[in-house]
Amino acid sequence: MNKALNETLSIEIAQSIKSKANQPFKNAYKAILATENAKYVQGFLVVAEMPYEPIEHSWIELSDACVNESVLSIIDPTLPHLHKTPQELWYFAAQSFSIKQLKAIIEESKEDYPEDDPLPIYGNAPYEYYGDVMLGGQEYLAAYQAAEAKCQELKELNAMTN
Repeated sequence: MNKALNETLSIEIAQSIKSKANQPFKNAYKAILATENAKYVQGFLVVAEMPYEPIEHSWIELSDACVNESVLSIIDPTLPHLHKTPQELWYFAAQSFSIKQLKAIIEESKEDYPEDDPLPIYGNAPYEYYGDVMLGGQEYLAAYQAAEAKCQELKELNAMTN
């Protein structure tokens, strides 16, 4: 599956939903509510800068029905706050939800845990552990490991150029 960050649409949506820095989950939630035929995605972001560590992140994805249903555009409503070009960013999806699924999960979370923020969503136990962090299930672990491998690649590339 080919995924490309749509910088123009990311910026337009960020402006329309008044996205905020350091709130990728809320920004993506607001973006999916304002965008037809989108999926809410959680996973990891890798940025081409020190310390080269995966960042838990969220964005939305759109199918490009004109070209091919499997070609997706990544729309990141947090992009303006990252201060990076699309070439400096890599996205590693762990899980995605339709707007209907997302709304149902959030409603259930609010009922079961009213004092907790319903986002991000980690799925069902058992959870996988990596580092000192416990996050989602096996799909989260796979996305984290792929992001970690990209970080290692960037560290090695940086060491060769400096």
